[in-house]
Amino acid sequence: MSDRVRIYFTGDCEGFDTLRGALAASEEVDVVGASVQVGAATTPLAGGHLDCILHATRDSVFPGADVAAIREHTRAPIILVASGAEAAAMLESAIEMDVADVLLLPQMTHNVVFAIRKASHARRQLQTAAHRGRVVTVFSPKGGTGKTVVATSLAAMLAKREGKRTLLLDLDLQFGDAAIMLGLEPAKTVYDLVVAPGELDSEKLAGYVTRHACGLDILAAPMRPEDAELVVESKVTALLDVARSSYDAIVVDTSPFFHGAVLATLDRTDQLIVLCGLDVPTLKNVRLALQTLEQLSFPASRITYVMNRASTNVGLKTREVEDGLHVKVAHELPLDRTVQVCVNRGESAVLAQPRCDFSRAMVGLVKQMAPKTQAPTAAQRKRLLSFARA
Repeated sequence: MSDRVRIYFTGDCEGFDTLRGALAASEEVDVVGASVQVGAATTPLAGGHLDCILHATRDSVFPGADVAAIREHTRAPIILVASGAEAAAMLESAIEMDVADVLLLPQMTHNVVFAIRKASHARRQLQTAAHRGRVVTVFSPKGGTGKTVVATSLAAMLAKREGKRTLLLDLDLQFGDAAIMLGLEPAKTVYDLVVAPGELDSEKLAGYVTRHACGLDILAAPMRPEDAELVVESKVTALLDVARSSYDAIVVDTSPFFHGAVLATLDRTDQLIVLCGLDVPTLKNVRLALQTLEQLSFPASRITYVMNRASTNVGLKTREVEDGLHVKVAHELPLDRTVQVCVNRGESAVLAQPRCDFSRAMVGLVKQMAPKTQAPTAAQRKRLLSFARA
């Protein structure tokens, strides 16, 4: 099955080996491994790929030290397993601690599988409801269209003008320029993040971003083109999921190709900005890109078309582009010399020259892309936690 739950066993108690064998034979569960001592399970626990931990104990006292040791390496839900009367004595303490459930052995295998799935599902619901940042992806199927300028400008304005916690993620993995366009020299990049050991979480992500003076966080592209190969699709998916729990908005600058990282991003994208240009090669590529998006079943309602470097002196008009592509251009960004001057200075035009034509035109796009969702209330969080314990 494609949705098998990945679990790991730690600790020991009477009947635990029997339970492990039964779950290993289940089609719904993928038993990754087992270790009696938590300290010997550092590598698998820190891998970031586990959906649930089953920890067994022979004592009637709540194993707080073991739970704390597991939490040093993973945020996956923990289910305590005990035999005899020990489970009843631990239940009250488990409710107060970061433990999803307590099971008393022996148990029917399907009951244990249900408990594991419930714990995993409740955790995902809580993470999603607690905070779900908006992912805005800026894409153009042709280089040189100003994609990075638009992405950096959008991210900077969301951070400073709208006051949103914003991450700019540069997934133009081989030749990304987002950091340099903002005058930054990051010490760490997305490559350093994905190859670092341990589970990816919000705290770890915070250690790899670079903060701009406007309040924007940037996760830069790799320094060397060959490092792009290690930023694989699964890593991008995990990165975006974690970023959503930490930021109001995640603006993704992409390469002009539908490679694995871009496809993973599209799966998590709330709004896709497709840049158009008033030149035939760009329009040809945009048409092909739209065909690919349709084949990928990407919702047309999530696509916003933006005409960049709009000008009346190039032989094409926006209306002709709309007719040719059968789309509606939502925003026009003018050809403005100020933008190139600011790029050469390592500045963002929307920050350095907020009254220039380009900056004024960006306002409408920023308002459309600004997240409007809010985090759940305390009552909503309480209901979700009650579901996890039910």
